[in-house]
Amino acid sequence: MTIGSSYDYPSSIARDAVRTKRSADNKWVGRFPNPPDLCFDYRALVEQENGIAKATDLQHSICIIGAGVTGLTAARELYRCGFTQISLIEQARRIGGRHLTVPGSRHSTRSHTPFEMGAMRMPFFNRADESPTEGRSLMAHYAQTFDLAFSDFANPGSQWVSSTGIYLREGSLSGEPAPHMLIWKNADGLTPPPGEALQKVYARWKTFADRMTDHVAEVYASSQWEAMWAAIVKKYQRVSFRDLVSMAALDAWDERSPGDFGGMGMSTEESAIFYAIGIGDGSWGAFYDVCCLYPLRTAIFGFSSQLQLIHGRVDSNGDPLDSPYLNNEAVFDSAGLTFDPPRYIGLAALDECLMFMKTAETGKSVYEHSHERNTGLLTDASVTRLRKLSNQKIRVYFTWKHSQPEEARERFADFDSVIMTLPSWLIETRITLESFTAQMLPFETINAYKTAHWETSCKVFAPLKKSFLSKNTNIPQAIVTDSFIHDVYTYRYNDHYSYDCILLSYTWEDDATKLASFSDKELVTRCANELDRILMNATNIREKISPYIALEHAVVQRWITDKNALGCAKLYRPGTYYEAVGLMKYNRDFAHVSGLYFSGESFSVDAGWTEPCFRGAVDAVIHICSKTHATFNGGFSMNDYPHYQPNVRQT
Repeated sequence: MTIGSSYDYPSSIARDAVRTKRSADNKWVGRFPNPPDLCFDYRALVEQENGIAKATDLQHSICIIGAGVTGLTAARELYRCGFTQISLIEQARRIGGRHLTVPGSRHSTRSHTPFEMGAMRMPFFNRADESPTEGRSLMAHYAQTFDLAFSDFANPGSQWVSSTGIYLREGSLSGEPAPHMLIWKNADGLTPPPGEALQKVYARWKTFADRMTDHVAEVYASSQWEAMWAAIVKKYQRVSFRDLVSMAALDAWDERSPGDFGGMGMSTEESAIFYAIGIGDGSWGAFYDVCCLYPLRTAIFGFSSQLQLIHGRVDSNGDPLDSPYLNNEAVFDSAGLTFDPPRYIGLAALDECLMFMKTAETGKSVYEHSHERNTGLLTDASVTRLRKLSNQKIRVYFTWKHSQPEEARERFADFDSVIMTLPSWLIETRITLESFTAQMLPFETINAYKTAHWETSCKVFAPLKKSFLSKNTNIPQAIVTDSFIHDVYTYRYNDHYSYDCILLSYTWEDDATKLASFSDKELVTRCANELDRILMNATNIREKISPYIALEHAVVQRWITDKNALGCAKLYRPGTYYEAVGLMKYNRDFAHVSGLYFSGESFSVDAGWTEPCFRGAVDAVIHICSKTHATFNGGFSMNDYPHYQPNVRQT
């Protein structure tokens, strides 16, 4: 759901960088590659026996709004700590939120490939010489804990595809007299894209990115890191990605200006190419007008390195391992309403494991514990109001049986703490916050989440015949274009599934918005026809791809109109970075007074990724444990937990 790059350099430089080993005094410090804002090893805290802490106030009641990956992670880690009065409230009739895995061949009698309509490529933040599960990330931890199967993601431009086709300006970029599709084969992961124009763009990007990565890797996790990151933020937080691309490049980095790495120095012509197809790995244009810190942190800090496709909790044939409630036709929430049962296939298996797999500390799963309580898990329940009461509790109002207006009823329950995990546009449009004072919920916080920019995204998936990847040698495995379809991915989970899959079109922002007027059926047809047109127009291809595609089984997902999301990922524009960081600081600064905790991607600066959801969930758990005087495990204390940089505007 965000920039997909084959730029694995961060994981390679991390392998080679010389750094002091962790000592007993700094075991909570993170390591590169990892997000830049808090240099903290969340995995070290969570993977301890008995988890983060041991709860002392077992009657402290906690409501978690939203059963996406953030809410499920918070519920599981609170339960591991010993908290028992936990209630999950979910508006949909399924769990997982924007982890949306759907069957790719609904009528097949055999196991089938899944389509990832939301998040699909996972960074584990491992170094180049490590297996993904050795990465110092929560994604790596949970993948290992739940025995999730995965493989290298077939990203355009990477060594994990047989070839990438690049079709720009109706095939004229190659300089050939007739329309031509450039073919990029990158088997060693080091081969630059073909053609003089693309290689110039690639070289400008790589020079900038390598210089920044070298210095970041050297300083990350040291005593100088916070100052360097603050200097980088000061330099670039008002700069759009578009402006960074054209900003003059530096000949060399100057340690007297540690945050200044200059720009990429691209010409107008080069910028137009970079906008359309990046360095051959897919369009970066959707991010041209956001704050440049977002794409920089994505590319430099490991979000785009060693990306993995999650197969699920499955064996080598893709069949689910023996897992709780696997063969149930239905599962029930605490009120007896059914919601989607677990299948343990694809990325959704992660969310299902968080809910249904037993915890070692209790011998029960979050689901089993929730089912024992009348309000432990409520689905089809839409939260409408939060009211701060004079006794310091928070009253949560919700519409039960939300999807059935004739049976819908308003209900409420009171809690000591509330963890909000919803996309911020849902908060503004669906939920009223009452009786929270400015000391509990400052205007700056409200304004920051109300004015947050959520991007739209559209995906068009379809089953792909096995013969395409097995026998086709003419049509590239991945294709990037400046056409309205933009990026095309094809990949295989295993030989056992009845089909492979094709992502016919993957678009963001304006490129996704322009597709909004078409019905799903119309859009599928238009995407297939356009892809065929491109392939037939390219004189070195001259073959249609549609005969390989089961178009009648295509699935379309538009996140901006999904009533449970209203967007696919939260971005921030130039000049608003400090507001975004203010949201991440809220739990430490105000939640102990308000009882309200903000978690998940809405309150992060890493749009479209799962890792900030994990980190936000654990952040809320840490602060609830601190407020309730829980006993932290492993010698951890709040003194070990770093602070976000102050929300001070720089000029």
